[in-house]
Amino acid sequence: MNVVTLPVLPRAGLAALTALATTLATAGPAPVRASALFAAAEVDQQNFLMVAAPIGSRGEKAQLNIYEQLKPVRPCFEVGAGLPSPVNPLLATFDFTGICNRYIDANGYSVRVGGQDLATSYRLMVTRSGGDMLLLAFPTKAGAGPEMVVARTRGSAPGFLKLHLEPGWRLMRRQFGGRNLGHLYVYADSWPGTAATAAQPATSTPALPAQPAAATGTPAPAATPAPAAATPAPTTPAAAAPTSRPAASVPSTRPAAAGRRVMPSTTRPTAVPPATEPAPAAAQQPVAPPAIPATKL
Repeated sequence: MNVVTLPVLPRAGLAALTALATTLATAGPAPVRASALFAAAEVDQQNFLMVAAPIGSRGEKAQLNIYEQLKPVRPCFEVGAGLPSPVNPLLATFDFTGICNRYIDANGYSVRVGGQDLATSYRLMVTRSGGDMLLLAFPTKAGAGPEMVVARTRGSAPGFLKLHLEPGWRLMRRQFGGRNLGHLYVYADSWPGTAATAAQPATSTPALPAQPAAATGTPAPAATPAPAAATPAPTTPAAAAPTSRPAASVPSTRPAAAGRRVMPSTTRPTAVPPATEPAPAAAQQPVAPPAIPATKL
């Protein structure tokens, strides 16, 4: 018996091989998002019909069915007039292989918004709301997005009813590598409400009106009165006497007569300030000091 002796690796080499093995065991292809894995292809909308199909013994509940006309050999469905629109599923009365397609559950359809495939986070369900039946895209995961109304019957009646798509929604086909698959998308280009919001003009903040100085807590400065116009020199003695305040409040500007002394006034001055505009320099004359009366002993 031959014994094979393996070479003994140094500790550094053994540690490197162990790290490499761990990396290869745990490493794998990066997860591929559904939006990159699958594409969406346009279809002829006239070849499809979305139906609220009754389920249960009494037909009180309904589910989404989608019928597709593949070949015009014979009709796959018949739609009545009026709202709600009754549907006769003719494909249930013959072997529709190669003539019709029928999508009846999540294996045949899912929700897609733009580049996001929402098959794992949304489900389609038909529910009654008042006098109407709605097809809802209902989120199954927290934070997946809002609940969306996709289609409605526009009325309530027993039997199969046509579902009318809401604005912005249509059917598309799932693609993989450029190849069409047997799966349909209930598709919208963008989340409902986002296009309308982007189209609205930005609301500008109106400019605030100018506030008066008193509103800020700082008293407004008092208005400075305009200076009075200079009064021309009087030409007659009658015109020299002022009329708006007592004569004693303002010293006289008339020249004193020769040999005449001016006696001080005994009237108390008023609080009226003197005029701000002085008389011309030529008209001003020094006033003689008042005479001191003699006192009898």
